[in-house]
Amino acid sequence: MMGCGSVSTGVEDEFEKLVIRMNPPRVAVDNNSDMEATLVKVDSANKFGSLLEVVQVLTDLKLTIKRAYISSDGEWFMDVFHVVDQEGNKLSDGQVIERIEQSLRHRSFGLDQSDASIGIQAVAEQTTIELLGRDRPGLLSEVFAVLSDLKCNVVGAEVWTHNLRMASLVYITDELTGEPITDPDRLDRIKKLLRYVLKGNGDKKSAKTVVSTRRMHTERRLHQIMCADRDYNEESEEGEELSEYRCKPMISVQNCEEKGYIMVNLRCRDRPKLLFDTVCTFTDMQYVVFHGTVIAEGSEAYQEYYIRHLDENRISSEEERERLMLCLEAAIQRRNTDGLRLELCCEDRPGLLSDVTRIFRENGLSVTHAEVSTIGSQAMNTFYVVDASGDPVQSGTIEAVRSAIGERILHVIDEERDKSPSRERISLGTMIRSRSEKFLFNLGLIRSCS
Repeated sequence: MMGCGSVSTGVEDEFEKLVIRMNPPRVAVDNNSDMEATLVKVDSANKFGSLLEVVQVLTDLKLTIKRAYISSDGEWFMDVFHVVDQEGNKLSDGQVIERIEQSLRHRSFGLDQSDASIGIQAVAEQTTIELLGRDRPGLLSEVFAVLSDLKCNVVGAEVWTHNLRMASLVYITDELTGEPITDPDRLDRIKKLLRYVLKGNGDKKSAKTVVSTRRMHTERRLHQIMCADRDYNEESEEGEELSEYRCKPMISVQNCEEKGYIMVNLRCRDRPKLLFDTVCTFTDMQYVVFHGTVIAEGSEAYQEYYIRHLDENRISSEEERERLMLCLEAAIQRRNTDGLRLELCCEDRPGLLSDVTRIFRENGLSVTHAEVSTIGSQAMNTFYVVDASGDPVQSGTIEAVRSAIGERILHVIDEERDKSPSRERISLGTMIRSRSEKFLFNLGLIRSCS
């Protein structure tokens, strides 16, 4: 059974680096071909993971990918991305091309994989704690309380919940010195206390805590942690129903006999970083994307891929096909932000997160997703909350929470959400295949499988 990580020999890695050094990535930015988006064209020597590296760079630069055309047959790949900034505007050449080129060269040459990252990953020196356990109301409050009691200052964190599981990367420093925590005895105590909190009562799966001083890409690592935990195997409790926000994506996987590909069609509600989550899943499951088309110009996203296993094999069993579908579905839903969005912006101080999440817990709020960052002396934190039963939060409860924390520093963000599935019934074959196959046919790379 295929895992969620990649394996390569040292000789292969060195050869790939040599090829990339001789043929560095070429990036072109075109603001004329599309009236509403900027085209970013990337050509480079091909290696396993190249597509993820490019998508990760664009995502970390906070660009929205509206369309993408992917082709990577042979020893070269060519990707075309239609992108806009966070406000939906086209980009200027100077705004993006140099940063993309620098980031791609860093990644391609095997340099620090977190240098191009934005936000939490940009923290200079810290100790990283990986957490995994059964989700429950008040869990995050208990975690931050333990860290506060142990004189640890949280400078960054991201928390995901899915299928009753919680995974988090927390970045800490010593509260007094601001330096990374490296004392083995102290780290061991932190791990043991956090594992005790995570384990709780009746945890069917093991709780895990891992401490590291190396930097990593937060979101990529969270995908790996939750996939390894098999969060794609749905776990439910009596009376639990699918969240009204989590509309199941439509996914189909089938062998394409003519070209020896596995064809994957995906349709779901569009959201930021969706393409990164999909490509991350393919890469960590050891699949190579040879061709693909992505369209995300409305409320829904359509993605079609022609992939193969790293060992060139196709889907060999119904179990394998089902597992790929489940893993893609889990990757899409892990990042879904259920609940009401709260933003906390204020001067950072020791114990801030412990106090804030304690107030959440005392008012019956449960955190489904959190992003914590520190910029200079300012705390910039985002929480998505529901009540203890998973239902929307009552306005009276929110007012009580804001009154306790501070109305000037805790803000409710009113997000327009399409909470019901689209009524459009356009088939995947009609919407995606016609566009992607036309593009790939014009390149002379593929013919229709239909």
